[in-house]
Amino acid sequence: MTSLPMSDMWMPPSEVSAWQAKDFALVYLMWAVMMAAMMLPTAMPMILVFTRICQHRNSAYPLMVVSFVLAYLLVWFIFSILLSLLQWQMHGLHLLSPMMDNQSVNLAAAIFLLAGVYQFTPLKNTFLQYCRTPMGFLLTEWRDGAGGSFYMGLKHGMVCLGCCWLQMLIMFAVGVMNLLGMAFITLLVMLEKMAPFKRQLISRFIGMLFISWGIWLLQFGREVV
Repeated sequence: MTSLPMSDMWMPPSEVSAWQAKDFALVYLMWAVMMAAMMLPTAMPMILVFTRICQHRNSAYPLMVVSFVLAYLLVWFIFSILLSLLQWQMHGLHLLSPMMDNQSVNLAAAIFLLAGVYQFTPLKNTFLQYCRTPMGFLLTEWRDGAGGSFYMGLKHGMVCLGCCWLQMLIMFAVGVMNLLGMAFITLLVMLEKMAPFKRQLISRFIGMLFISWGIWLLQFGREVV
């Protein structure tokens, strides 16, 4: 993007009525790739445990693993549709710049505060427990065959979505194309899922980090902008 002249660079239209099918397709493709890149690494413990179980139970395990992963990604691809529609409206409200950077301190602060508060809710903790215990999830939800693998992948994807959807919205606060933001959020999700010690404490620390960030934006964000 830095090597292209501004006139040759595609940017989402600023007016809702100006969006065409190509604009929606490009924005959706961007979000779908981002969701896969951010969430697939965090699902590796579950995928690895699932693969080992399939190896012992079924000689056709590669097909079952592929079915599981595709179903998991399908959940995030569907969520990407909602993110694309949300971005469309944000451009129309001029909350995002043509370069997809945040233009509203209040919006960014609200996203961080909501994501922070959600870290302390029982619902978040329930979803997170499933992600932290792959063996327990698979023993409870096990289904045989490729269809069963697809079902389990969908179920795990929905659990993962329930756990992390607000963290994904943070991309609207830090800039949709912010690669450091993507890496930072992915690292936080991996920490609270995979850390071998005091995971509950890590989740609450992340919540306090988000809340503090939101409060800082409300107090000093306008000066920075």
